[in-house]
Amino acid sequence: MPEQPVDAGAGGVGGIPHAGKIQQRGQRVGPGGTGRGARSTGTDGNAHDDDGTRRSPAARTALAYAAPAMARPLTLLLVRHGQSEWNAAGRMQGQTPHVPLTPLGHAQAEAAAAELTGLGPGALISSDLVRAVQTAEHCARATGLAVVTTPALREQGYGELEGRPSRELWDVVDWTDPHWSATGGESLAELHGRVEAFLKDLSAEPPADVIALVTHGDTIRAAQAVVAGLGPDAMPAVTPHNGSVTRLELIA
Repeated sequence: MPEQPVDAGAGGVGGIPHAGKIQQRGQRVGPGGTGRGARSTGTDGNAHDDDGTRRSPAARTALAYAAPAMARPLTLLLVRHGQSEWNAAGRMQGQTPHVPLTPLGHAQAEAAAAELTGLGPGALISSDLVRAVQTAEHCARATGLAVVTTPALREQGYGELEGRPSRELWDVVDWTDPHWSATGGESLAELHGRVEAFLKDLSAEPPADVIALVTHGDTIRAAQAVVAGLGPDAMPAVTPHNGSVTRLELIA
């Protein structure tokens, strides 16, 4: 998918209406390609959590999405969980519930929590998977907020492939098709739809004007696409690092 020019007006990007802007630690990120084939290479995850097995995109030119002039933006602070034991081992995690953080992961979560304190969240919602909940507990201690968990913020499910070494899966997973899913798993299109429904409900009755969401790499990418008005075939190429905070502005 060719990159589209930035249009800072209310008409959207390339004629596609959009409702937000994307920012991660001051860096705006947009779609770097089509679907899975454009995803980034990392150092500490599995096949969908940055383990170094991903093929880097040919180019990572960022696109900025400017919010149209509308009332009451809802600020979302998306925290990616700290490094888990399966991130470190390079195993496919998906929705496997019990995988805990490593010592490095706890340090990353503590740093993310410290960053949140300066951003003023009024509510804290987390994926119910252990690696996210442990990260959210650091955030709760730092902010004084109670953690509310939801399955809507889980990572993409990989079904029967979960637990396998991710380096074995390049010839198994179709990284280019947003409608592909493993047996018992979830496609990117299904993940995108799940996140879109969650954000729609959240914006209809937000618990605060600034909300921290503790979640997972692909789930954050899906949220970025939803806020920018993009489909699952145009999710951003760059997966946020473990312990990062990505800020989105959603027009409620």
